[in-house]
Amino acid sequence: MANLEVSLKDAMTSIEGALGVALVDYTSGMALGTLGGGKDLDLTVAAAGNTDVIRAKVRTMELLGMQDDIEDLLITLGGQYHLIRLLTGRNGAGLFLYLVLDKGKSNLAMARHQLKRIEAGLEL
Repeated sequence: MANLEVSLKDAMTSIEGALGVALVDYTSGMALGTLGGGKDLDLTVAAAGNTDVIRAKVRTMELLGMQDDIEDLLITLGGQYHLIRLLTGRNGAGLFLYLVLDKGKSNLAMARHQLKRIEAGLEL
């Protein structure tokens, strides 16, 4: 089991094309930890904004009466992928991992696989 800091470092080093990663509480919109980013990628602002995306999707699923869980969400931009993975398990309720990838340098399928692996080892 890895703590938050180790897990974020793992994401940045093991996922090809990673530009930034955060663990976010979507009940508050607060980033509990971030790594990477920069002046053009404020992970704290992105965490708060993506909280609204999660809330909207959960609300829509409830309105539709869908009895399923969200595994992850993908937002594709011109040069980036934004991958949002909701954490499962009793300690992960209300949290998501947010990963920003350089579209030209990453493999989306491998990034999803690695993020799932990191989630499984994350100790909160």
